[in-house]
Amino acid sequence: MSGGGMKRVLRDRNAGLYLSGVVVSGFGTTSMWLVAGVWVKSLTGSDGLAALTVFALWAPVLAGPALGAVADRLPRRPLLVVLCLVMAALLPVLLLLDSAERVWLLFVVLLVYGVCGALHDAAQAALVPQAVGHRLLGDFNGLRLTANEGMKLLAPLVGAALFARSGGASVALLDAATFALAAGIFAMLRVREDPPERERIRDGTGGFARLLEGGRRLWASPALRALVSAGAAVMFLAGLNGAVIYAVADGVLGHAPTYVGVLYAVQGAGSVLTGLAAGPLLRRMPERAFAAAGTALFALGLAGRALPYDAVALVCSAVIGAGLPCVLIAALTAVQREVPNAVLGRAAATANTLIFVPNALALALGAALVAFVDVRVLLPVLAVAGLAVALRLVAGTGTGVRTGAAARSGAGAPAGRRWP
Repeated sequence: MSGGGMKRVLRDRNAGLYLSGVVVSGFGTTSMWLVAGVWVKSLTGSDGLAALTVFALWAPVLAGPALGAVADRLPRRPLLVVLCLVMAALLPVLLLLDSAERVWLLFVVLLVYGVCGALHDAAQAALVPQAVGHRLLGDFNGLRLTANEGMKLLAPLVGAALFARSGGASVALLDAATFALAAGIFAMLRVREDPPERERIRDGTGGFARLLEGGRRLWASPALRALVSAGAAVMFLAGLNGAVIYAVADGVLGHAPTYVGVLYAVQGAGSVLTGLAAGPLLRRMPERAFAAAGTALFALGLAGRALPYDAVALVCSAVIGAGLPCVLIAALTAVQREVPNAVLGRAAATANTLIFVPNALALALGAALVAFVDVRVLLPVLAVAGLAVALRLVAGTGTGVRTGAAARSGAGAPAGRRWP
């Protein structure tokens, strides 16, 4: 991000508060998500149950459209505050988790965690355009990604150290404290929200039609449809890449599994840089071009990982980290700009479901593939698929959503516009 773009975001009161809330809650969340699996493994000795902690957190994403509908029916700023307070009150329940027989408590908390997280994401995505304005969306979304990735570099170390010293309950209390602090930060936002409205549904009047309205808005827009589809394809490839990374560390580079931590750290650093650059780039190029460039970088990084050189592996990890977030930032920013406020929660939640569910499926598929396919063959194939996605995006760049001067001035679809 250019210095000017960062200054504009940080000088905006609401944007600064939002980012503070993201940093605070993200620190606790990342610590807790890492420790959850370690905690279950230490109590039960079961790798399968430890892996299920990730599923419990991600499963509610499948209900994204329904949770997005809730976000569209309630005032969003109070909803963010209430969700943070719910988690702050719920996490201390884990103080009771002291044996394998009570591990079910953790899974219940994680499931509620996932539901609150999906609902929080939908409400936040819908509130941001009103809170910070369309002019700052690209800069804000990029800086938010930087904040999230920065927490991923630091929080796991703190969480692991705290778990080793004082046990899982101490991490749960840390997470509860960060949620309480984030609730106070979100409560300070000054946003004049449009009241929840009963939007007119073109293809039906029942509750099910309203539930699907967010998806219909995505499908009706060629630009949004292309970006969300590309995001789903890229995250599917990312899931396969994540599943084979241990094979890369061992079979390709000849290192112990712990070397994966180095690769992920470098990848995170690449994502941080992309978050800083996203705002200026999105003001100068269409979202589809930005997403295509990032996807091509991601694909080239995948291909390079098949080479047995440490220096190349580290560079490719940084390239993957830099390229992967581009399509996600582009898709979210385009949805926030183009979808009317009344259905934005559903549209954002539906987009998240469509984009991130393939990632979870690919993790399972990749775990099976790596047992039968040499990773040095699989990675180039994934790279070719990634380049095909990038070329498809480039082919339709002329139909991308607005950018350039229109984006800088905030012209186009305002947050409160009523669409037919």
